[in-house]
Amino acid sequence: MAGLLSPLSFAGLTLRNRIVMPPMWSGQATPDGGVTDAIVEYHRCRAAAGCGLVIVEHSFVHPRGRASATQLGVHTDAMIPGLSRLAAAIKAEGAVACLQISHAGPRTSTEVAGARPLGPSATRHVHNAGGELPEAATLPQIADVVAAFGKAAVRARAAGFDAVELHAAHGFLLSQFLSPLANARDDAYGGSDENRQRLHLEVLAEVRTCLGQDFPVFVRLGATDETPGGLDIAGGCATAAEMVRGGVDLVDVSGGLQGSRGTGTGSGYFVPYAEAIKKCVRVPVIVTGGISDALMADGLVREGRADLVGIGRAMLNDPDWARKAIASLLPR
Repeated sequence: MAGLLSPLSFAGLTLRNRIVMPPMWSGQATPDGGVTDAIVEYHRCRAAAGCGLVIVEHSFVHPRGRASATQLGVHTDAMIPGLSRLAAAIKAEGAVACLQISHAGPRTSTEVAGARPLGPSATRHVHNAGGELPEAATLPQIADVVAAFGKAAVRARAAGFDAVELHAAHGFLLSQFLSPLANARDDAYGGSDENRQRLHLEVLAEVRTCLGQDFPVFVRLGATDETPGGLDIAGGCATAAEMVRGGVDLVDVSGGLQGSRGTGTGSGYFVPYAEAIKKCVRVPVIVTGGISDALMADGLVREGRADLVGIGRAMLNDPDWARKAIASLLPR
């Protein structure tokens, strides 16, 4: 029976174990979004501790989708040399390297992005009432976003990453389009469940067109908004299934508009959502959510509740978490 330390092969990749460093923003990029020595070391040392998969922190695909002034960028070819150095450092330590690509949508500001935030509708983030009112995206702007994701994915591959992950969680642009609370459109991108999924599937199709069918593509999916009237787990499962049909190779389960804020405290708060999605798809599923105990992580895999386990805060606090976990789980 597979456990946390078991290798996993899928989509042409082989992971030495099921321990994942999830995409955690480090806030150490240059003013233009470039890689710094600090970012390289931040990821390298956690790969060296023994992670099977390192998913590099969210990187903006378009200047208008930049979430913060210290966020990594993958919006121009000028970013490729720095990203190449980062990918090489992770892979040299034996981990598979994935780059998460994102558009912040309404989760930014004019000050950061240089233009009014872009959203599905001119509606403030339901959990950020004091935020800037976004502009409802026009059809040409949506097409521009889709194209930007495809170009960013090509840059990630050119930089030597083994996979890309589409950020569709945490109230970022894709997450907002999927949520009935944020998306009040009455065109082909709003209204029905099918229409609210459209941007996800168009972005995925563009990335697949740009990369071909063999390059691994993951999605970090906000499975539920944890808010009345928002996306529920049934909608999250349906979207996961559609994205797998569209060519996604792995589903990384997370939160929707609220991120992790609506789930309370404790370990494994996204486990029920990962279990639900795992029943709907036939690709590996990552679970995260306050997991810090190696035995618990191992049990989640052994019990078939998830295929991989992302260790976020615990690994953020202790870069050596994976090494200690591996030592504790090996036979004595």
